[in-house]
Amino acid sequence: MIPKPVKSELGFTLLWTVTTFSGFLLSLLFVEIGEKADVGILQAAIGSSAIALPQSLILRQRIFSKMWVLSTVFGWIVITAISVGAMGWIVSTSQFLAFRVVYGSVYAAIGGFVIGFFQWLAISPSVPSAWRWIFISSFSWAIAIPVGSIFGMLLYRLSRVFLGEIVGLAISWLLVAIITGINADKIFREV
Repeated sequence: MIPKPVKSELGFTLLWTVTTFSGFLLSLLFVEIGEKADVGILQAAIGSSAIALPQSLILRQRIFSKMWVLSTVFGWIVITAISVGAMGWIVSTSQFLAFRVVYGSVYAAIGGFVIGFFQWLAISPSVPSAWRWIFISSFSWAIAIPVGSIFGMLLYRLSRVFLGEIVGLAISWLLVAIITGINADKIFREV
C-alpha cells in the first residue's frame, strides 16, 4: 500500500516521522549495530536504502523520488568512506559523557551536512529554498546523536545490556525524523 500525500503540517510530519523511524527499524534486519570500524560502506548503503525508499514514496509527487533515493544512499556512502561513519548505526565506545556529547555533535553535524548536501541535489530543481535542507539535516543530526547517545549510555549503565545503546540510536533516529519532518513540510510546501 502506497501512502497518499498528506496536506496538513501535522499529517506530513507524522507520516514522515513514522516512515523514517520504521525505515530505521527495518534497516536493523540488514545492518548490525556496531562501532565505527564495524559498519562499512555496504551496510551504510543498505541501511540508507531502507530509509530513503519509503521516504521517496512520500516525496514522489513533489520531487523526482528516484533521485532522492540515490542522493541519500550516496551521501551515506560518502560519510562512511571519509571516516565520519554511518552514524545512525554506530554506538560510541566511550563511557565518558562529555566526549559523547562533543564528539557526537561534531561528527553528526558533519555527517548531516554531507547527507543534506546530497539530498539537496535531489530537491533543488523543484524547491526554491532547497539550500536550507543542508543546514536542517546538519542541525537535526547534531542534536539527535548526542541526545540518543546519552540515553543509550545511561540505559546501558543501568541494565548492562547492549540493547540500551540500540534504544539510544532509536531515540536519535526518532529525533531526526521529527526535526526533519517538521522542516521538510515547510520546505516542500513551496513546491
